[in-house]
Order: sequence, then C-alpha cells, then structure tokens
Amino acid sequence: MTCGGRPVTGGIEAPGSWRDYGAVDLPAPLRAALEVFVQHGYHGTSVREIAARAGLSVPGLYHHYPSKQSLLQGLLELTMADLLRRSEQAIAEAGDDPLAQFDAVVESLLRFHMYRREQAFVGSTEMRSLDDDYRPRYIGHRVRQQRMVDEIVVAGVASGVFRTVDPKGAARAVATMCVGLSTWYRAGGELGPDELIDRNLEYARAIVGHVSD
Repeated sequence: MTCGGRPVTGGIEAPGSWRDYGAVDLPAPLRAALEVFVQHGYHGTSVREIAARAGLSVPGLYHHYPSKQSLLQGLLELTMADLLRRSEQAIAEAGDDPLAQFDAVVESLLRFHMYRREQAFVGSTEMRSLDDDYRPRYIGHRVRQQRMVDEIVVAGVASGVFRTVDPKGAARAVATMCVGLSTWYRAGGELGPDELIDRNLEYARAIVGHVSD
C-alpha cells in the first residue's frame, strides 16, 4: 500500500520510506498556487490566475482558501511537515552513531531539496511575503530542522568524530548547502541524484571536520 508515493504498513512508515518520492501530492488549489508562485513570485501572482489553474472560480477557490496568503501558508505548512517527518525518520533509523545520523539527515535534506525543489524554493524565497502573525510559526519549523543538524554535529564533536571548532556554525553551513540545491538542481544534469548526494556528503563531512578511520 502507498500513501502519497510512500509505502506504509499499518499506518507506520516503512523503513527507508524517507528516501521515497512519488509525484507531488497537493490539493488542486495548492498545486496551482505552487506553479504560479514559482513562475511569477508571490506578489506577481493573482488569485484569479491561481483559480484558473486549479479549474475553479474565484469564489470557489475562496471557499477552500480565503486569501492568497492562506494559500502560501497552507503550502508551506505541508512542505515543512513533509521535510521534518523525513528528517526525523532518517535520524531515527540511523541509530545512535553521530556519523550515521549526520549522513542520514544530510542525505534526507539533499533528497528533499532535489525532489521537492519547487516547494523548497518557494519556502526559501517567499519568507518575506509571510504575514507577521504566521512568520514566527514558519521560522519555528525551520529552527526545528536546523536544531536536528546542530545537535548531531555537537554530539559528533563530543565523541571525537568531528573536529570542527564551531559545531553550530558548521551545522548551519551544511544545512545552507543542502537548501541551496533547490536553486540550481535540475533532473537530467551531469550527475545523477545518487552521485550528487555522494559528492555533497563528502563536502558536508569536510565542513564538520570528519575524522576518517
């Protein structure tokens, strides 16, 4: 059985399912909003255009989402929920070893920013467009993701696996590298996804000063 392209067993995530990506599964209004936000940006997008892409009238769209801002917020909530779930599952499956956890969370971030590139791109570029009452919640999601990386790097330094003198700074640099993938990655490029992940894992390990055996 699958759910949104992810195998599930009895409502529990199947091992390794954080690596699985099917087609983007969004409600029609959010899918249409995503397409237009990527093309024209939030402020260059009209509700009428989103409604047309979704196959709805403007009143019909407002029945589901009362404003353009609610569309952006709904899209970002689903995006961050998916990202955080995948990262948490990857870390949990890696066990207690900081290096295994580090490789897992970096791979998860890289895969997400390749396979959910457009959603990640909107999340990074349209933070400035968020209403003041929602922005702290969205920032909280991003902080939660960053803390996962921070805690793993700090633990790796404590155990002697990493040698960076600035664990949190190195963790931010690693996360920024992964997030940046959404701005330039294109399917069918010179390197395939797995090759790209392997290469960026090498970069990430270098940033934190991984001590090889």
